[in-house]
This record gives sequence, structure tokens and C-alpha cells, in this order.
Amino acid sequence: MPVQLKQALNAAVSRLTADQVPSPQMNAELLLRFVLSCDRAYLFAHPERELTADEYSRYEAALAERARGLPAQYITGHQEFWGMDLIVTPAVLIPRPETEHVIETVLELQGSDRDHLRIADVGTGSGCIALALAKEFPNAEIHATDSSLQALEIARANAARHQLEERIHFHRTDLLATLTPPFDFIVSNPPYVGESEEGQVQLEVRKFEPRSAVFGGPTGTEVIARLIPQARSLLRPGGALVLEVSGTIADQVLALLKGWEQPDIIPDLQQIPRVIRARKP
Repeated sequence: MPVQLKQALNAAVSRLTADQVPSPQMNAELLLRFVLSCDRAYLFAHPERELTADEYSRYEAALAERARGLPAQYITGHQEFWGMDLIVTPAVLIPRPETEHVIETVLELQGSDRDHLRIADVGTGSGCIALALAKEFPNAEIHATDSSLQALEIARANAARHQLEERIHFHRTDLLATLTPPFDFIVSNPPYVGESEEGQVQLEVRKFEPRSAVFGGPTGTEVIARLIPQARSLLRPGGALVLEVSGTIADQVLALLKGWEQPDIIPDLQQIPRVIRARKP
């Protein structure tokens, strides 16, 4: 028996609600839009549109994946960041709105002078930070590093998707190991969750997102503690380090920045410590 769009959507919301999936309405709509390749307005403008057998089958399969905890972004293969549609797979951390504070911080620190900068993005993952900075600083030389070959493949694909592949140099390396100075900015969304906090992390994050991009060691500061001295050796005098962190470790990271100039914590919209910035003397 044919199933109408509205019937399929209502049934999906009920199913996801029963499976305790967060934001069931939003997830049901997102996955149906993905299957039908349409926008949200189409869903509500055509409630009696009948799904084909193939569409219904693919929608059911997507709902089953979401119900078992797989993030919707890994099902659709897409996530929006800084106004760009990015490809994402389980090989990379899903870009989050909070990470846009890193971009905002760099823009604030640099002001109107946007020529001839050298910027390094450490642990680039999907490439979201590097791409956003390439978009904002059209004359900058940008280097993006990651230890994961699979992540770099995704980042390169995203750079090509947004015609930025000529602007970003990708390096497979540990943190900043193979890069040469000087840099004006070194930025990173490093792994900063402590392994001792694992029980407090969302199930779908710890189960499906790359562990090496989430957990930074027993306390969460271990990767950052290695990155800070590397960054200091590569930054020009007065150059800035900008890191995404959590409220749990913000004070510990500030302590690691002893000897740097103007270390500062920037909160996100919920007033949770989110970004730390500091300048090399």
C-alpha cells in the first residue's frame, strides 16, 4: 500500500521518539529531505505526495541507522559549517557550530589587515577550520595537518568542493612536526575530552565519532600539552595560538600557557569556556 509523505514523516517521528533519539522531529525531517533530495518547504507543501517503494525503503534504512545511534550527518554525508556544505564520514569529527568561535577569534585578532598571512590548522579533520579561514583570508597561505590519511582525503575533497584546493597545503603529520616557521596563526580543535570523562560523553559521539579526535588522553590535556611548545617554536613573535577547549580543562590549558602574552578564555553563546587564545612574546 502506498505511503504518503506526511504519513511516513509522522511514523518516523513516533519511531525515533520511542527509540529516544534526540530531536526526533528534526531528525525525521532531515532524513526524509536527504532521501527525497528536497528542502523543508517541500515536505510541508506536498503532504499527500506518495513515496516510491525505493524512497520508502531508503527512508526506513536511514531511520534504522539513526535509531541505533549513528549521527544523522554520517547518514547524509553532509554538515554545514561557516556557510559551507561539507562532506563528512565516520573518519572525521562532525563540525559543530561552537567551533565557529575559533574562526571568529582569528578574525577579531587580525582585524582588517588580511594580507599575506601564514596559518596552520592542526588536526584538520574535515578541513572545516582551514576552509573557513581560506574563505575569510583570500591571500593567506594555509597549512592543514592531520595524522589520519582518511581524514585528509575528506579534507581535500571538501577543499576541491569549494574550489579552495589551490589555497590549502595538506600534511600528514603528528601535530606540527613537519611544518616550517614562521606562522602568524596556529589554530586547532584538538582532542580535549579526558578518558576519565568518557561516561559523560554522548553515546553517539563515543560510539561513532573517531576516538582520536575526541579523547585527548587521561585528563584531556595531553595532546594540547604537546602542541603548545611546538606552536611556540613555529609562531613569529606576536603570532597567536587559538585553541578550542572545554570548560573542564580551560584553567589547566591557561596554566600550560605560562610565559605567553595575553592568554584569554572566550566563552560560547551559553557562556561555557570554548576558545583560548594567546600570543607568542
